[in-house]
This record gives sequence, C-alpha cells and structure tokens, in this order.
Amino acid sequence: MYNVLCHNSIKIEEGGKIIYFDPFKIDNEYRDADYIFCTHSHYDHFSPEDIKKIIKNNTKLIVTKDIKKEAEKLVGKENVITVEPDKNYIIDDLKVKTTYAYNINKKFHPKNNKWVGYIVEINNKKYYIAGDTDNIPEIQNIECNVAFIPVGGTFTMDFKEAAGLANTLKAEIIVPTHYGEIVGEKEDGQKFSELIIERKVKLFIK
Repeated sequence: MYNVLCHNSIKIEEGGKIIYFDPFKIDNEYRDADYIFCTHSHYDHFSPEDIKKIIKNNTKLIVTKDIKKEAEKLVGKENVITVEPDKNYIIDDLKVKTTYAYNINKKFHPKNNKWVGYIVEINNKKYYIAGDTDNIPEIQNIECNVAFIPVGGTFTMDFKEAAGLANTLKAEIIVPTHYGEIVGEKEDGQKFSELIIERKVKLFIK
C-alpha cells in the first residue's frame, strides 16, 4: 500500500515495513516509521518537526551528507545512513539505489549538491521516488513497479516535462507528486495523467 500524504511526502507499507519519504505536514503523532528517506535538505523534504511525529525506537533515517548532523540529533548516529547519487546500498531487507536529482536550467537544486532520488526494492517491488529534479539524462529508462514523479514546476519539472520523463520509464504505475500544495495547481496531476502513454496513473490530490 502506498499513498502521497502531502506534496512529496510519501508513505509505503510493504513487506511488514512502514517507509516514509520526505515526511512533511504530518497530521498526527504516528510513531510508526521503520525507515525514513529524505531526498535533500530543503524544508519541505527534510522537516525535523514532522520526522519527530513518526520516529520510534530504532527508526533508520537515510539522508544526503549535508543533513547528517541534523539527522543524528533526531535518531542517533547509529541509525543514520548517508547516501550520494548513483550508488547501491543494502539496508536490512531493503535494496536501495540512489539516483541523480537536479535542475538543468534552474538554480534551486544544483547537481554538485549531490541530492538524490531513490529506488527502493522491498518484497520484490521497486518504488522510484524521483525527488526534486528536472528531466535529466541519468534517470531515463528506470525500471520500477511504481514511480513517484514531481510535476508542479518552478522547482522541478512541470507536468508536461514530467510526462516526457514518465513515458521513458519502465513502470507499471506512475504517481504525480509535488503539486497543489507549495507549487503547482491541483489540476496539474490530471493534466499530467492525460499525457501518459499506456500506463496507469494514480492521483492522490483531489
């Protein structure tokens, strides 16, 4: 089971594990996260206030290196794993591959910051969370079961650019994210879905 909670805040329940990506505007004290992945340090992707609502004993926090010290304050050094783009990691039962995530013609997410997207495999299913990125060469033709793609524009791809990327992916289901909250219109998800070829699109923002 998976759900976009808000913006790029994603919750996946798979194989008896609960995994969050970029938790933001969490509405309650859930204290249920086995793993939390953050794609980069911007406040809407690494939010200590929201992470505190979902951590429990031994929650593992996977972050880019620029967030390491702040992450350690939340869950302790022993539970922080730092990552960089284009690497493979084994985290308990999770197979994790990091991807590049950066802007081509914008200043908000420089490539040299080494921020990431994630492909997480659990229970023989691959989930791709693109993070804040444009349609860059390094992420063409990714293979996954479910792909979460930002569509809101301004800081990432807009819905047209995102559809261009999505149509290159070998994914069964495409889920638009990063719209209708801080940037992008609520209609962007539907507009995106109309440009997707021969794939199922799942919308969470009404």
